[in-house]
Amino acid sequence: MERFVDLILREADQWRQSRAADDLKPATVFFGGGTPSLLPIESMRRLIRGLHERFDLSSVVEWTVEVNPATANADYLAMLRANGVDRLSFGAQSFDRAELATLERRHNPDDVPRSIDLARAAGFNRLNLDLIFAIPGQTLESWAKSLVQTISLGTTHLSCYALTYEPNTPMAVKKRLGTIRAADEDLELDMLRYTRDALHARNMPPYEISNFAATGQECRHNLNYWTGGNYLSLGPSAASHVAGWRWKNRPHLGEWERCVEAGRVPAMDVEQLSPRQRAGELAMLMLRLSRGLEFSAFAARTGCDARSLFADTIDRLLSIHLIEERDNSIQLTESAIGVADSVAAEFLGPAETV
Repeated sequence: MERFVDLILREADQWRQSRAADDLKPATVFFGGGTPSLLPIESMRRLIRGLHERFDLSSVVEWTVEVNPATANADYLAMLRANGVDRLSFGAQSFDRAELATLERRHNPDDVPRSIDLARAAGFNRLNLDLIFAIPGQTLESWAKSLVQTISLGTTHLSCYALTYEPNTPMAVKKRLGTIRAADEDLELDMLRYTRDALHARNMPPYEISNFAATGQECRHNLNYWTGGNYLSLGPSAASHVAGWRWKNRPHLGEWERCVEAGRVPAMDVEQLSPRQRAGELAMLMLRLSRGLEFSAFAARTGCDARSLFADTIDRLLSIHLIEERDNSIQLTESAIGVADSVAAEFLGPAETV
């Protein structure tokens, strides 16, 4: 783990020493994509301080760290808060022991409220819980029970995701072998609708399809993704997007290590998006937001008029009531939420000129 921290900081050095260094002044920081809290406390402290030494973090308004409820402890959380972290995200996933076992999660339901109490005692006010629905064997009743238990903890943000089966993961293998059975699509949609209704009623409306927050408590880091902002990521598999260029780091740990040790940027799949690609992908991302694709914000980011660029697509989707237009924007209708990915993909379409 010490070596991993060394290499993360060496990768950060590559960017600090690059021509882009003057532009590296992030507004948000996010430690995730795994279980950052597995790092020993001194290693995590060294990583955070090392990033402060390498980058100008004076403009950071949100710093999130993902934490496993099974491993949260008071000293660790106090260290994070003392070193500038102001937001924690706990992977609760479910409050049903059998469902956690299906997901191969190592914590138990009691770890979640314990972690929340520890976080508040350490001075954290901004807390998120991740939940998963459409787990094999899960019912609408058991999902509703998990949601009620989550709401009772009073966090300001919830992320509720349908289970996905990523290729070559244990869950995907079990599904392929028939040892587990994916939830029925109608049940999954019922769970999504129940979630939206229940959280609306508790003043935590969705601001993005899978994310719900009290007023002013939206995740600013993720909003940057959904509005086409720039982000620089460090570590194996990390994905970045800067000014229309995107790439991801090598996912294989050994390959990533060797690149960093040799002083090479460990990037692969480097791509410069055409203006049309960038416009289409931004439209797709913005439609995930409850406020939708705001024409003025879209024009400011791309220099394009969305109403002209996507005229045929917008007219067709309006005619079948999958989107609606209001307040200088277009949004998904409630009936389109269950097919949001398909609707958003319509904006990727054939390559019109920009």
